[in-house]
Amino acid sequence: MAHKKAGGSAKNLRDSNAKYRGVKLFGGQQVIAGNIILQQKGSKYECGKNTYLGNDFSIHAETDGVVAFKTKKFTRFDGRKYTKTVVEVVVAE
Repeated sequence: MAHKKAGGSAKNLRDSNAKYRGVKLFGGQQVIAGNIILQQKGSKYECGKNTYLGNDFSIHAETDGVVAFKTKKFTRFDGRKYTKTVVEVVVAE
């Protein structure tokens, strides 16, 4: 009776695909309308002027211009205050 012996079970050999999240265009760089500025999980960064949020929380440019990052104070529903980074596109005039 032939059988394989001591095969064992490997539980930690699986790995997930890379998500390639993060900032794609930094402050001061030129951006074309529709370009992805950054990819994130959840809303770590907020959308500012001339930007919009994709279905996967990625921030896209709405118009051509220059990328800018700013910090803004937010107040939560329970009164706690915290800061978030706001991404916006400044239109060159």
